[in-house]
Amino acid sequence: MDSLRQDDEDVSDSDAFCTAFPQAYLAFHRRDGRRNELTNASRAVLTHLAGSGPITVGEAARHLDRAQSVVSDIVTQLESHGLLEREADPDDRRRTLVWLTDAGQTRLRDDADVLDRALVGRAMDRLDDTTRRGLIDGLTALIAAARRKDDR
Repeated sequence: MDSLRQDDEDVSDSDAFCTAFPQAYLAFHRRDGRRNELTNASRAVLTHLAGSGPITVGEAARHLDRAQSVVSDIVTQLESHGLLEREADPDDRRRTLVWLTDAGQTRLRDDADVLDRALVGRAMDRLDDTTRRGLIDGLTALIAAARRKDDR
């Protein structure tokens, strides 16, 4: 691999990446503060629903090891914010299922984001297609290389 030049001194590719990474993080990290974060309890309910599919409040309570009344309150609060909806179980109309709305799925994804997608998007728009694709392909390859077990 070619070394990168920095201050007239040879720098390894790994050193160059490690120097650039904090700069990238500072340029693109989310700055919306705690105002938009989900509570741990709300995050747990949304995350479980995302993985399990529509379930009853009782089923969610058992999985989360919480009282059904507590989970019901969380579901009601999330529903009032448009993140969950209740629907009749098509197989048993006596049961009510809860499920993520599109807004709930987006909010869960956004809550997990470390980077500000809008900031990254604006910067990506300033790159040509080849550079943009190379950046994504290179980062994907670097992550895959880190996950390979044969090097350890």
